[in-house]
Amino acid sequence: MAFTKPRALRRAAVIPFVAGLVLAGACSSSEQAEGPGVTSAPCPGSAHKDRGCIYLGVLSDLGGGPFAPLGISMNEGQLAFWNQVNQSGGIGGYDIDITTYSRNTSFDPRVHRTAYHEIEPHVLALAQSLGTGQSIALLNQMDTDDMVSVAATQWSGWNYRSADRNLVLSAGYSYCTEAVMGLDWFAENHYAPRNIAIVAYRGNWGGDYASGALKWALANGATIADRIDTGPNGEVGNQDSPVEEVLAASPDLVMLATGPAETAEIVGKLVKAGFTGRFLGSLPTWNAALLQTAAAPALTALYNYTTPVDSWSGDSVGAQRARAAVDHEPANFGYSLGWAISYPLKSLLIAAAADGELTRSGLRRTITDLKTDGEGMVVVHPAGATAPDLSEEWSVVFKPDATAPMGARAISTGYQGTTLGRLDIQEPCTRL
Repeated sequence: MAFTKPRALRRAAVIPFVAGLVLAGACSSSEQAEGPGVTSAPCPGSAHKDRGCIYLGVLSDLGGGPFAPLGISMNEGQLAFWNQVNQSGGIGGYDIDITTYSRNTSFDPRVHRTAYHEIEPHVLALAQSLGTGQSIALLNQMDTDDMVSVAATQWSGWNYRSADRNLVLSAGYSYCTEAVMGLDWFAENHYAPRNIAIVAYRGNWGGDYASGALKWALANGATIADRIDTGPNGEVGNQDSPVEEVLAASPDLVMLATGPAETAEIVGKLVKAGFTGRFLGSLPTWNAALLQTAAAPALTALYNYTTPVDSWSGDSVGAQRARAAVDHEPANFGYSLGWAISYPLKSLLIAAAADGELTRSGLRRTITDLKTDGEGMVVVHPAGATAPDLSEEWSVVFKPDATAPMGARAISTGYQGTTLGRLDIQEPCTRL
């Protein structure tokens, strides 16, 4: 959808699934003009009547799930990104619409699958599929449909063609390598952890992060004291059991791959119980709203988290463009992440349009050896490559800070560490 006022981006980010219901009927009559998701008719509401429309789908937690704040903000970042593309001339004679077929999944695997089948006949590709397990579960169907998707998660399998079947575009590091680089930074800037506990959502995300921590521990003479599976509070009720297990294991560092609410509960309860170690979190563990919880003092004093994307205040060209695209500070880091993960699909659409390949099978063919410029905001491995170049990966480390944008301050940008270069990672850290 083509927007003309940046302020509209916030409204659209909050209620894209409602807009999708309203607008779906408006474009159904012409949506098959050139193939699924590509029409000669303009996008709904577009001021560019001389352009056709490319419809992209969004499957995300836009309300009601554990990652709703992140999902909403990621969607806002993607809306801003594609709005800028449309304002700059579109792609191959088309504007890009990611609103009409945007659906709220509430991070529920069943809703995610149902929503996919609802929008599948109408979109060229998916601009976002949030949820590692949810996306993996759809791979067989996506393979049948030739449906290319942007990964809104960092599972290591998205970087290996043997795992993602040349269907998933990703940007940045994996959860596995995030843990490795995060531990290197931690050892350099706090202390060398000798006894590590990991509390993670069960499944490929938590498994990937835990696998990276194990690889680091083996390479650096540390021990994994405990690997504790958990789930969102909406599923498991509370985090009392993980807290008890951590206390029993007596680690000197707790690594977290959970949602923000679970992070606040685990950190707050552990510190209240006398735990004196520190906490290191994967990128989805943070939300500025945690500074309004009882755990805020403990988080500010003892917790850091990492991301694969330059911060809102960053100096990269991409970060500057992302800031210029809206007239307000985003609610959280998800905005920058949503912007950054959109680069590979933009490159793919440009290349496919130039080759006359704006079809689903055409996109899939065009992925091979596709190189994308992340404008310094994010590392993008060549799409279609057999495996990633891990020497190119870096992370940004944050510290909670109530005076900083979105409640956190970047204290290290472009950090790489030394352990990753010593590991021989030839395949995804976790498998399907």
